[in-house]
Amino acid sequence: MRCAWDALLRILPPPLRQEVDRLGRDSLQELRLRLGGRIQLVCAEGARFLDLTATDQDLSFLVNAASRYSPWAAATAAKGYITAPGGHRIGLCGEAVVKDGIVTGIRSVTSLCVRVARDFPGIAARAAGLSGNLLILGPPGSGKTTLLRDLIRQISQRETVAVVDERGELFPSGFDTGGRTDILTGCGKAQGAEMVLRTMGPACIAVDEITAKEDCTALTEAGWCGVRLLATAHAASRTDLEKRSVYRPLWEARLFHTALILGSDKSWHAERMVV
Repeated sequence: MRCAWDALLRILPPPLRQEVDRLGRDSLQELRLRLGGRIQLVCAEGARFLDLTATDQDLSFLVNAASRYSPWAAATAAKGYITAPGGHRIGLCGEAVVKDGIVTGIRSVTSLCVRVARDFPGIAARAAGLSGNLLILGPPGSGKTTLLRDLIRQISQRETVAVVDERGELFPSGFDTGGRTDILTGCGKAQGAEMVLRTMGPACIAVDEITAKEDCTALTEAGWCGVRLLATAHAASRTDLEKRSVYRPLWEARLFHTALILGSDKSWHAERMVV
């Protein structure tokens, strides 16, 4: 298991660092700060509250340190999150700023959820030998990104994989990318898939978190060009996936051959989607 732990500690308010390091270095999954409430650590062995209350200064420090005031971070904050150095994701809640019906930012932040990025080399070894297009399914926090990361790494030992890593979460600095992996960051999945297909000549294209119909359209077009696809989507099961209209193009195109479905304990099993 690998983790950019020191990068995480640097974005935390100084009064928190020692306790978080002592209690969570090996097992912290989430750190939750709610304005005026006790700070919560969610570890593999369970959740606990610190005898520390989150202040407005704590929330501001963490947001500023995580974003480094970058325009890209500001843009993703409008979607409710920031990707911090090391691949750690910061979820935000507070007062949304809405313009013409579109959320353009979050102000007066009142809650933060820090999801710790950890790398587990080898967890996708069983899936690396599966043929066809693979779709990883699971609810938020189930380990989809972690499994996809290692799947890319395993497959790239024998063929070229182009990764559209929109938020820089799949392969942050210091994470092993594998033998034949090319990574495009900073642009959306739909545009990025078209770019790497045209310029990099990959055998596989990998994207994390299909969330929009344009993502499905871009992947379908790439799939019909003879490129293998690796992707993740928010769904607890194949039945759950079928109920969501955004994924209908994938079903109609019979695009993915196998689903890797994650359980609550982060184990996974494979189910055929196309016979």
